[in-house]
Amino acid sequence: MRAALPLLRLPLKRASAARPLGLRGFCRAVVSGEDAAGTESNMQPPFGFLFDIDGVLVRGKTPIPAARKAFQKLLNSQRQFLVPVVFVTNAGNCLRQKKADQLSHVLGVPISQDQVIMSHSPLRMFKRYHDKCVLVSGQGPLLDIAKHLGFHQLITIDKLREIYPLLDMVDHDRRPKALHPPAVKLPKIEAIILFGEPVRWETNLQLIIDVLLTSGYPGNPYSQSPYPHIPVLACNMDLMWMAEAQSPRFGHGTFMVCLENIYKKITGKELRYEALIGKPSELTYHYAEYLVRTQAAAKQWKKPIQTLYAIGDNLMTDIYGANLYNRFLEENSRRGSNARVQVKAASGTGSTTVSQEDETDIPWGNELASASATSCRSVLVCTGVYNPHTEVPSDTKKSITETVFHGHRDFRFDPALVEPDHVVQDVDAAVDLIFQLESFIPNGNHRTP
Repeated sequence: MRAALPLLRLPLKRASAARPLGLRGFCRAVVSGEDAAGTESNMQPPFGFLFDIDGVLVRGKTPIPAARKAFQKLLNSQRQFLVPVVFVTNAGNCLRQKKADQLSHVLGVPISQDQVIMSHSPLRMFKRYHDKCVLVSGQGPLLDIAKHLGFHQLITIDKLREIYPLLDMVDHDRRPKALHPPAVKLPKIEAIILFGEPVRWETNLQLIIDVLLTSGYPGNPYSQSPYPHIPVLACNMDLMWMAEAQSPRFGHGTFMVCLENIYKKITGKELRYEALIGKPSELTYHYAEYLVRTQAAAKQWKKPIQTLYAIGDNLMTDIYGANLYNRFLEENSRRGSNARVQVKAASGTGSTTVSQEDETDIPWGNELASASATSCRSVLVCTGVYNPHTEVPSDTKKSITETVFHGHRDFRFDPALVEPDHVVQDVDAAVDLIFQLESFIPNGNHRTP
């Protein structure tokens, strides 16, 4: 996970106050070993894990010591997972396979890309944009990432700057020495995708604003553009994230704050998002549950997954998202299992939904409309963004204001959504706690380092 430490600390439910929970599943690439008739068929867990990565398993590139110990407890004697496991990260600067390989190396266990959800993974379902000309912002192998997600006509910020070099004027050393007309003429840019924080913020901010204010023709002068502007889809709303430094670092959410305020300062209007994905969006947790159910089906387990345990280090991302999804599951349960539920891609202003037409475009679309889990429990660890030693304000109610809410502008602040179900020291303690809550004994098959 990746986000910022709020200035408030609300009353938290400690580990001893837990309720038994549950979850289903397993992943085909990781669990193709023992079948349901084996010894472990009697141990089918009704629960599964959703692990954040940054601040829970690693700090930057440095593994957190408790992580490897925790994951040895999740393996049987054949080094297969005993419980469904999905990694849900707001990182978005690489392909899922690369992240899976990194996790396999760090944790010492076999991880499949089908167990990994990057911040951008749900973009697979937005097929109505896959054939449009799209501007992409971020870093890493953006073209490869976008193509794997199904996009075909892509323009990077660097390519846009190359075609229109006069647009990027902040850095005097990069200003063009000679003036030349554009070598090629770009088609209209019909959408913008913000994958993550870029390297050169001033360049990205300038060129994205140019595209917005010219309705997709950045070589033209600003005009009275129609409002709302062309669609903007953003992945990863984390204001800050935890690396090796002693304090959290700026994340993509900080870049988005800059973009939103520049746009409003120039136009007097709010920047609007077609979709906000990545944690804490419910859409991301739907996708995670889908992967959990896929793992269960591959393992031929018959018992349904009832509970998801989301383990993270960030109140405003991991805990907020898990609790938001838990609220959705409770509402879904009240409506009845046959109700078709449209999944919000964002909460609050500028929210969007996944239409029935979109759902039929994706192989897991129908699954999104029929969540089978009954609860999603949040577990906060103290190895990342969250700092249990931060001074607590004397008047908590007064501190609950917009200035201390580090979540995205379009997500409403609700104190109940940033209150974790459980607080533990690290991920190893989290695994122990969940096994205890579920009365799950891994048959003595788990290993110790």
